[in-house]
Amino acid sequence: QVQLVESGGGLVQPGGSLRLSCAASGRTLSTYSLAWFRRAPGKDREFVAAIKKQNYGTAYRDTVKGRFTISRDSKTLYLQMNNLKPEDSAIYYCAAGPGSLITSSLRYASSYDFWGQGTQVTVSS
Repeated sequence: QVQLVESGGGLVQPGGSLRLSCAASGRTLSTYSLAWFRRAPGKDREFVAAIKKQNYGTAYRDTVKGRFTISRDSKTLYLQMNNLKPEDSAIYYCAAGPGSLITSSLRYASSYDFWGQGTQVTVSS
């Protein structure tokens, strides 16, 4: 069992930045594929970004390319979010799945076995 804990959310003005973190309690994340998803009020959960085991590759949804950067170390997953827009407002969740995930599987929630509780990001003036 992997327990994931997100942090770093908050209220930010449009154009601002936030850095989300996701840590696993008491264990390494190095053997897992990792991802960020988000859910806005009244909308379905959607894929944001993913990173393969040992930084073998990344994937992003089109609307965040060039603004968001996913990264990882052995114990923590990060999401650097720049030039934030009101439509980025959502609860952001981190997820961990098998290290063997292929690139085409990274954007599907069903590929991941473990989920955090989420952190709220609100972009508003």
